[in-house]
Amino acid sequence: MKKKLSITAILTAAVMAMASCSVSEAGNSQSENNNAGGDKDTVQNTDYKYGKIDIPGKDGALCGAPIYIAYENGYFAEEGFDVNLISADIETRKIGLNNGTIPMVNGDFQFFPSIENGINVKVVDGLHEGCIKFAVRPDSDINSVDDLKGKKIGVDEIGGTPHQVASLWLENAGISADPSKGEVTFLPYSDGNLEFEALASGEIDVAALWDPLGSIHEKAGDVRIIFDLGKDPYFADRFCCFLYASSKVLEENPDEVAALLRAYRKAQEWIYENPEESVDIIINKKYASIEDKELAVDLVKSYGYPSAAEHDGTWDSHVESDVKYFVDGLAKIGYLESDPDQFAKDIYQKVDVN
Repeated sequence: MKKKLSITAILTAAVMAMASCSVSEAGNSQSENNNAGGDKDTVQNTDYKYGKIDIPGKDGALCGAPIYIAYENGYFAEEGFDVNLISADIETRKIGLNNGTIPMVNGDFQFFPSIENGINVKVVDGLHEGCIKFAVRPDSDINSVDDLKGKKIGVDEIGGTPHQVASLWLENAGISADPSKGEVTFLPYSDGNLEFEALASGEIDVAALWDPLGSIHEKAGDVRIIFDLGKDPYFADRFCCFLYASSKVLEENPDEVAALLRAYRKAQEWIYENPEESVDIIINKKYASIEDKELAVDLVKSYGYPSAAEHDGTWDSHVESDVKYFVDGLAKIGYLESDPDQFAKDIYQKVDVN
């Protein structure tokens, strides 16, 4: 009998019970902050065909660059959206997607088990490649995944991307990530700096950190990196984050989803062409806590943001292939019970952005 993380079932049940709730948090809004965009006149004169929407985009991760650039350069506004950037944990995102109050979010394969359990969303695009590192203290005797049995691992939230990446890494090495098995312990920290402090004090043995925090401390010599999502053989050159669209919005207003994807793709292509300028915007607007521009540029370049030519070429097949890859991986370790081939087909929907 296949095993599944009990926490996934519990959290999914809670989400479904709350699915009728409309969740929205205060954040930046383009209609309230017209000076934010790169093209101020465009932002000010747009009629916003699709009105105001919430987009999670205030988590401080450097890899959220396409969201920040689409907002600041006015791409959301150009496509008819008055975007309100919000802070939203994984459960808030699931609820918003399920009832359509949040039309699109970014996330990795963390959503796949929830989709199997009834969350109504589809993978519609890929966002970027690796952006997570697992750090240990410089004097730690932990050198690889094989040394993690019995250890405490800090994450930003249970069910979030670092937690799910760590779970797959552990399970592929034969170490159970199921909390009931007791082979590892996950401890959530709402702030990456608190997680780093917990690592330094010995409260946890490993910190699973979003960029740029892990890279900043690695460069300072404060930590040693034992896992890099962008370089690990299992994860390298594959999307760590996809774009998920609400099935409700896809069914009721597919043009809205296509318009949102156009905004994201404009931002990805602009980042590809202008990594230094992108980092200037991110640093100046304080979207991510990093002051080392050279490091930030190197990291942004490593995320595999596509050119316009790549979008017009093999991009969609790359997205579909990576969905199948991670479905197979999760099914292999017992996190999915559905037939992998059919499930991968069911959860991916190609959207005609033209």
